[in-house]
Amino acid sequence: MSTATATVAKNRYRVRPSRVVATVVALILALGWAFPVYWMLNSSLLPNTMLTGSTPHFLPLGGSLDNFAAIFRGGTFWSALGMSVAITLTTVVFCLLFAFAAALAISRFRFKGRASFVLAVLFIQMLPAEGLFIAQYKLMSSLNLLNSVAGVSILYIAAVVPFTIWMLRGFVAGVPIELEEAAMVDGLSRTQAFFRITFPLLAPGLVASGVYAFLQAWNEFTVALVILQKEEYQTLPLWLRGFVQASATRETDWGQVMAASTLVAVPVIIFFLIVQGRLTSGLVAGSVKG
Repeated sequence: MSTATATVAKNRYRVRPSRVVATVVALILALGWAFPVYWMLNSSLLPNTMLTGSTPHFLPLGGSLDNFAAIFRGGTFWSALGMSVAITLTTVVFCLLFAFAAALAISRFRFKGRASFVLAVLFIQMLPAEGLFIAQYKLMSSLNLLNSVAGVSILYIAAVVPFTIWMLRGFVAGVPIELEEAAMVDGLSRTQAFFRITFPLLAPGLVASGVYAFLQAWNEFTVALVILQKEEYQTLPLWLRGFVQASATRETDWGQVMAASTLVAVPVIIFFLIVQGRLTSGLVAGSVKG
């Protein structure tokens, strides 16, 4: 082995103090981020008597699945889950359709009123949601859309679309229009050039915007509280509120609260893990194609 090769190999396996410090700091931050999630899972397996005691229990020793069993016996979880899934999927699909069309129009075309439209989108983002509750309630009531998937979905879409337009506008503007023009020179139509060349490069932006719309619709509470007033039409955040006070004792059953919170969080975690892999692969594929 030559001297140069030995030197390179030695430098490769040398432990740098700065890297060790950075790794330790990253691990501490990761543990601090993960601890609330672990505490929620741990508490969901413990009875309420252990949770309200003065001694903390960091391990679910002596725990059980009784809290989860009590939630499923209630019978309201599945209806709330169905409402949340229906509202969230409707919001994500239509939000991406409307926002994607608007982002394309803003980035690719020059039309009269374009600047006013962009300012209007920015202005809508500044409006406080609480100031619109009365108008939203009266509008949904006049359209007979209270306590319905359509009524809540319309309000969610209207709230999420403005910011989603800004997100997608950056992705669309980042793809040079010269790529489409070159494809058109090779014989493709404008529509074919867009879907074969530009659209695959925009897939990461659509996924990122879809994640944002999903989280906003899944976790939203205040609008649903105003529009969905019947118990059988509650979403999961509204359903979770019912565990703060038990109906019999008027005391909080923290074991069931943590179990219910776990059930609400699990679909979000699964969805994000799936989409994160697709987002990463889309980014790599886009860089290679570019």
